[in-house]
Amino acid sequence: MIYSALSISIGAVWGKIWPVLFAILFFGIIIALHECGHFLTAKIFKIRVNEFSIGMGPALFKRKKGETQYSLRALPIGGFVSLEGEDEISEDPRAFGNQKAWKRFIVIAAGATINIILGLLLICVMIGIDGKTPTTVVSGVSEQMESYANGVRDGDKILKINNTRVFSARDLYYDLFRDEDGVFEIVLKRGDKTVTLTELKVQYDAEAGFCDFIVGEKKAQFFTILPSAVKETVSMGKLVWLSLIDMIRGHYGLKDLSGPVGTIGIVAQTADEAVQNADYAGIIFILAFITVNIGIVNLLPLPALDGGRLLFIFIEIVARKPVPKKFEAIVHAAGLILLLALMALITFNDVWNLIKR
Repeated sequence: MIYSALSISIGAVWGKIWPVLFAILFFGIIIALHECGHFLTAKIFKIRVNEFSIGMGPALFKRKKGETQYSLRALPIGGFVSLEGEDEISEDPRAFGNQKAWKRFIVIAAGATINIILGLLLICVMIGIDGKTPTTVVSGVSEQMESYANGVRDGDKILKINNTRVFSARDLYYDLFRDEDGVFEIVLKRGDKTVTLTELKVQYDAEAGFCDFIVGEKKAQFFTILPSAVKETVSMGKLVWLSLIDMIRGHYGLKDLSGPVGTIGIVAQTADEAVQNADYAGIIFILAFITVNIGIVNLLPLPALDGGRLLFIFIEIVARKPVPKKFEAIVHAAGLILLLALMALITFNDVWNLIKR
């Protein structure tokens, strides 16, 4: 009896722990692959790599092999690749700053590119498991629906909503969700014709994700999985950009943002629900969205992010002379301070939300 009770207790604890461990592991893999993108391209171009680190803060493990020190650090909130001459002037001919601009551009862009490719591969797996993929072709609209009265018909392929290109069903629902007045301009392909409907009213429930017409699904086949996954990846990237624009416009606040703690919590909860409901496609979608999100955000032209460094290299290519190292270092340092402050604020918000549950 005691053994049975102990087994139940251990099982209950493990049921709470394993989703969190899974989330931390996945987060670590995303970070590791991102940094591997920088690391491997630097090695290909024979740029000197001083350190390759997973995690931030105090080092738990260090090992030097050749010219590079490999580190595992205590805080699973990031990682870095330290390149010779990245932020300072170096006389070493193999230093990052002494390489041609196009090489430096590739090394910096490689991390986010790896994240986006990982997201694409995960979506391929998701489609393969699900066995079907949604389309943007209307397959269910009746005469009782408001959209029918406004001119939508079965078989119409949705091309644009409010001048925004629709790549997938996810685009369609997000564009409907973010609209403020419930009146749309929609561009449809009907047979060989392009039809534009203005002042289209659609009944849409943001919580249920339902509009008064539905789009169909098609069976996933080997040669259609990759094109469908590319569309889904583009859709995810677009969703990230639109979300950022909406945040700047004030549609979202701090409470709607999640840092590493909040993201780990979301992944852990989704993983637990996926196992309970055998909905493995659902957890793969969340993982794909997170890694694409990280890739896209890293490409934003902001100081301290990869996109900020790419912007300086782009300016150098256009102007045919580098931006002064000292000025660039000051900009990135200031950006890093602001980024860390924002991360601390978001992390506090994540922890506070966990406490309130």
